[in-house]
Amino acid sequence: MLSKALLRLGAYAARHPWRVIAAWLIAVTLAVLAAVAFGGRTADSMTAPGLDSRRAAELIERAGTGQEGMTAQVVVTPLDDGSTFFDSDSASTALTRLQTEVKRLPHVLGTSDPAGALDTGRDTAVRGGLVSADGRIAVVRVQYPDQSRLSAEDLDALVDLGDRLRAELPLRIEMGGNLFYAFSEPDGGASELIGLLAAAAILFLAFGSLVAAALPIGMAVFGLTVGVATMTVLAGVTEVPTFAPVLGSMVGLGVGIDYALFVLARHREYLACGLDPQAAAGRAVATAGRPVVFAGGTVVVSILGLAVANVPFMTVGGVAVSIVVLTMVLASVTLLPAFLGAAGPRLARAGRIVRAVQTRKPGRLARRRDTAAGAASAAEWRRWIGHVSRHPVPYAVGAAGLLLTATLPVLGLRVGLPDDGSLPQSRTERRAYDLVAEGFGPGTNGPLVIAADPSGDRGVLDRLVEAVAADPGIASVAPTHIDRATGIATLVVFPTTGPQDKATADTIARLRTDVLPTAIGEGPARAHVGGAAASLSDVGQRTSERLPVFVAAVLAMSFLLLMLVFRSILVPLKAVLLNLLSIGAAYGIMVAVFQWGWGGALIGLEATVPIVSFIPMFLFAILFGLSMDYEVFLLSRVREEYLRTGDNGTAIVEGVSRTARIITSAALIMVAVFLSFAVANDPSTKMFGLGLATAIFIDATVVRMVLVPATMTLLGRANWWLPKWLDRMLPRDPVGTDDTDAESTGDAPRPRLVDR
Repeated sequence: MLSKALLRLGAYAARHPWRVIAAWLIAVTLAVLAAVAFGGRTADSMTAPGLDSRRAAELIERAGTGQEGMTAQVVVTPLDDGSTFFDSDSASTALTRLQTEVKRLPHVLGTSDPAGALDTGRDTAVRGGLVSADGRIAVVRVQYPDQSRLSAEDLDALVDLGDRLRAELPLRIEMGGNLFYAFSEPDGGASELIGLLAAAAILFLAFGSLVAAALPIGMAVFGLTVGVATMTVLAGVTEVPTFAPVLGSMVGLGVGIDYALFVLARHREYLACGLDPQAAAGRAVATAGRPVVFAGGTVVVSILGLAVANVPFMTVGGVAVSIVVLTMVLASVTLLPAFLGAAGPRLARAGRIVRAVQTRKPGRLARRRDTAAGAASAAEWRRWIGHVSRHPVPYAVGAAGLLLTATLPVLGLRVGLPDDGSLPQSRTERRAYDLVAEGFGPGTNGPLVIAADPSGDRGVLDRLVEAVAADPGIASVAPTHIDRATGIATLVVFPTTGPQDKATADTIARLRTDVLPTAIGEGPARAHVGGAAASLSDVGQRTSERLPVFVAAVLAMSFLLLMLVFRSILVPLKAVLLNLLSIGAAYGIMVAVFQWGWGGALIGLEATVPIVSFIPMFLFAILFGLSMDYEVFLLSRVREEYLRTGDNGTAIVEGVSRTARIITSAALIMVAVFLSFAVANDPSTKMFGLGLATAIFIDATVVRMVLVPATMTLLGRANWWLPKWLDRMLPRDPVGTDDTDAESTGDAPRPRLVDR
């Protein structure tokens, strides 16, 4: 049985703490050394097989024009407010030098030539999109090869050059482009520190002991170091997206401290019951460790289910985050009991969280939660749960109505990818974006690249250019480039709207469904719309299409697992529906904040943005897994009481009240960790942080403390109904019930309620 294996593992770690701690120190050292020796840097490739934008990239790659590679742009304007590139010799000379220096950088295939265009004439420079009509802004577009041949060092070289030239040239120099998007370091280091400090404060308030507060933090730091280092090694083998380390740190800190809190609380209960530290640690891992293993496994399975989207960067990102979660589960059942064994009886003396009481039968132990500084007493929780249970209908209807109201903004959900215009003004990418939009129009920040294979139809290119230029969503079309060897043509076109605007996505769809097919006709020629804006739009559409399938798969898996754990039909069905409510409310709040701008200033959001296309699917996977933590932890106690007393009402009040303080403390820790990431600079990080924090807060308060007791009271004994034929089919190893006590005393749980 899982409980016996965990009991032996926890007891061994507590008896030999320094061996286990030394083994983890070795693991940390090896992981860090491997990351230094073999690790890579994260990078983003927002594409997927079978997309139209991917087909465009394949055509461009065949042509060998270089346009299939990465790009950057250097945007400049004279420091002298009164001068322009057309009338200032010093500005023109500085522009020539900048362009020459950029060309010399490693891996640069070529640049646009605004300085040469100035020599040709004003009209040439303006028509080529190299110098703005007022002569104040010039753009040097830098072409790099495919991302697989580049690294973050190429971005560093470009940035370093800009820093040097700013001090030497009479120009304001800003930079942007997808080279920055692919290789910029994710922010999150400060957020991790803030999250750790907040978690430490909450743990101290919950336990009233520095030692008890330090142990979960220490375990989380060990686990996070190993997990992130392993993720870095993975980045040396395959392309790990830049959001993975930030998301991994966010989720890893949250679940790691949460899992440690569950085990530590049980350990202190057993110490208060008179067990020695080693036995208490083993018993705590056997009881609280089982729901930890189950919950962690559920998180991992949910995240790995992202592969259903068939978007490679999401699959790899899911694997990377899963590594961190698995590391935290392993640390919870090995490193934490070693810490508990090393701490000895000190955890029982300081800041007692529980006091043991003898039950009616000799040898049978029960627990009663005592008061901790600043926390609600067990009696207060018992009164609250009893009050909800006596008025289940108004509380169930009111709480469900509140969550449904919060979910309503989801109807206006718009996926996309925030462009550089959503970054703070402190970032050079944002300043470059604003300069380009000011000088050339917003669509210049997100050009589309149409790749066409005429296949012998000589007139198709002329028809194509004419049709595309006539579309109301297109501002201008650059001169066509034709590869002589393959005949493949590329057209760079500039929309009238910005990359993240819905109108741009509509323009892309219209080009594909109407404009290009009409221009090409029935012949063998073909054309595809590519470019960064098109790729991001395609990825968003694919994830939106696959989201219902993914959600259905996760719901079915969760229902089956909970049915196995609690041997009930209605309990898992209720859990699935309530989890949907809390996640839906979190989605709705995200839409209100990021798309409508409600309260955006509180988290440093400077402009409204669409929801990042892959975040709803990622959030659903993570949140559904995390919600299982509280579901299993709470319902395990309710089930223990039901098996002990046979009374549904008593089981609800006692089970929920006994777990309420631990659940609220754990939720506060997770909310604090996640909110610390909501104030990061990157909008994607903000969305992950706010979405996770909101959902966990709702789940641990409205759902667990109101809806769960209200609905379970309404269902009565039917909560534990299970058809007899199904009961015989299910294995009997309940996760999270305290059967180690039964094993030690000879008291077996009461028979389960089944349909006879």
